[in-house]
Amino acid sequence: MHSVAVLALDRVIPFDLATPIEVFARTLLPDGRPGYQVRVCAERPEIDAGTFTLRAPFGLDELRAADTIIVPGTADPTASPSPAVCDALRAAAANGTRIASICSGTFALAATGLLDGLRATTHWVAAELLATAHPAIEVDPAVLYVDNGQILTSAGAAAGLDLCLHMIRRDYGSAVAAHAARLSVMPLEREGGQAQFIVHDHPPTPRGSALEPLLQWLEDNLGTELTLDEMAGKAGVSTRTLIRRFREHTGTTPLQWLHRARIRRAQHLLETTAHTVERIGAQVGFGSPTAFRDRFKRTTGVSPQHYRRSFS
Repeated sequence: MHSVAVLALDRVIPFDLATPIEVFARTLLPDGRPGYQVRVCAERPEIDAGTFTLRAPFGLDELRAADTIIVPGTADPTASPSPAVCDALRAAAANGTRIASICSGTFALAATGLLDGLRATTHWVAAELLATAHPAIEVDPAVLYVDNGQILTSAGAAAGLDLCLHMIRRDYGSAVAAHAARLSVMPLEREGGQAQFIVHDHPPTPRGSALEPLLQWLEDNLGTELTLDEMAGKAGVSTRTLIRRFREHTGTTPLQWLHRARIRRAQHLLETTAHTVERIGAQVGFGSPTAFRDRFKRTTGVSPQHYRRSFS
């Protein structure tokens, strides 16, 4: 039987801990046998889980015997795991054990060096922190999970379910995974990625800068088709100077800034109005419904209709 060790670190997030326990423990094979043996492991017998204290029945030695190790997230992702935990994870990886993280558990894997040179994800709120702290990792904040073969990472909360179901499908096929998904009241595959859940705030307006009047004018005219020449004319500078100033003050180009502002306005309208997608696209300045749908999906990972179903 495939053995799964769920590693409980200090200040483990209970939801992240419970997800693999429930999903794997309930997985049944076609003949009715359980597909997995699940064990909770920890460095010490008692672990702080925030609102309660967790008593783990197994220690780090159990990681050596596991076929899969799951590392749930913790309340403080910046807290590095102990040397003993890091050594145990490295030894398991060297032995060929599959290791997966849920949510901020990616930070614990990053601390071991096992993610260096690999693509990985985590909760979108912490993605920038992960990329800054571990530049050797290619951080992708837009996906629900990343499968590198032996090492896997997932985004926050429910994305842990997506990752567990993906591993079940790898181990036992789609039929077993689909049954596990039904027990969890989850689709086997969700449309889109983590990008649909990211709050795309209005692009920052540098207060007191020479661009401030122009950026405010753009915010007030998002529904108008605007060209780079028109923006430069409004600012009273050449297009080359406008692009340079945008790079200096916002870190992006004028058109990219405009697209981002339009998509954020569209998200707000999809959440709060019953306007058609075509009308919203026109309201935020896209020349055609197709152009709006394409840009919206590139930015959020899902269609406007799917976004409305999820967030309206």
